[in-house]
Amino acid sequence: MDDLAEVKEKLFDVVNYSTKPKVLLKEDPSLIFHFYLCLRSFIKASYVLQLKTTKWKLSDSTEYTSRLLQGSLSDDEYKDPLLVFRKAFKEFSLKEFDHFITESVYFSFSSYTNDPDANIITFFIHLTKMLDAAQLMRERGVEKIITKGDR
Repeated sequence: MDDLAEVKEKLFDVVNYSTKPKVLLKEDPSLIFHFYLCLRSFIKASYVLQLKTTKWKLSDSTEYTSRLLQGSLSDDEYKDPLLVFRKAFKEFSLKEFDHFITESVYFSFSSYTNDPDANIITFFIHLTKMLDAAQLMRERGVEKIITKGDR
């Protein structure tokens, strides 16, 4: 799934429908299942990325960056998008993120409501920021910083 806006919209729909007595995409639930699998892979890759001890550097953006292009990222997170992943997994474990997305998708398929965990919005915000950070890394390019020990 390449289109950031589409992914963020689908994430919003899944989380939103998980709290309503409506079923998301009754006509083709396989799309939500595919989204679920992609998002689970993204979360696992994000977890592994923030564990790496390797130092990474983003190519500097030569263009003026507006607040709109910065997305949900703070100035510090925009400069170092890996902060987003570290913050997210400092607050929640991989298992908790997995539980959140599994529960959200499960309840978006059902016609009864769920009393979501109190942290549903926090998970949603972290995932949105992780998607913005990943897009930024993709656009700007990432390179490994070679230290004396790596040579």
